[in-house]
Amino acid sequence: MTVKPGTVMDLGKMRSKSFEGMTCSMASVMGAMGDRWGALIMRDLFLGLTRYDELHRSTEATHATLSDRLKVLEQNGLIERRLYQSRPDRYEYFLTAQGRDIGLVLLAMIQVGDKWNLAELDGPPLRIVDGNTGHRVRVALVDAKTGDQVNPKNVMVEIGPGADELTKWRATRRIRDSGPDKPRAAARRTTASASQRR
Repeated sequence: MTVKPGTVMDLGKMRSKSFEGMTCSMASVMGAMGDRWGALIMRDLFLGLTRYDELHRSTEATHATLSDRLKVLEQNGLIERRLYQSRPDRYEYFLTAQGRDIGLVLLAMIQVGDKWNLAELDGPPLRIVDGNTGHRVRVALVDAKTGDQVNPKNVMVEIGPGADELTKWRATRRIRDSGPDKPRAAARRTTASASQRR
């Protein structure tokens, strides 16, 4: 696309290509949120903001961008709108059950952002806590059977029934053997390290 000098563009209207047809659970979530504006809107709804003016103030998105992303999130089943005023019609926006699932993703992003602290803040802008106890909450990997915490370095994958050939190829270096031996990726790393020492 060629842009003439002096042309003003609303980059908020430019959305990336859809992930439709891609066999990937992560791509499905990213596609449902749409883009960074969609993610920020989901953040604000998760924090309890519901009205258009509140979302506009918080995200600082243009009106065109905000209206478009709200429609996309509604079409994708992540939010629903409810009429709270007539003449003119005004709506509030709420997370659906599927939208609330995104909360886990948002919490993980907040946790990583706090760790990186790219803005060099004095501390986290928000602390995520248990509403009952006030104790800090964090996202962690746990063994689904035992409940024990798992080191991210030990996380492997197994091919699931929904995998296509591209997914199988993509995951090749992270596949865990189903047998009693060490995971393939770990074994390859050990072999590579031994070769480098020779």
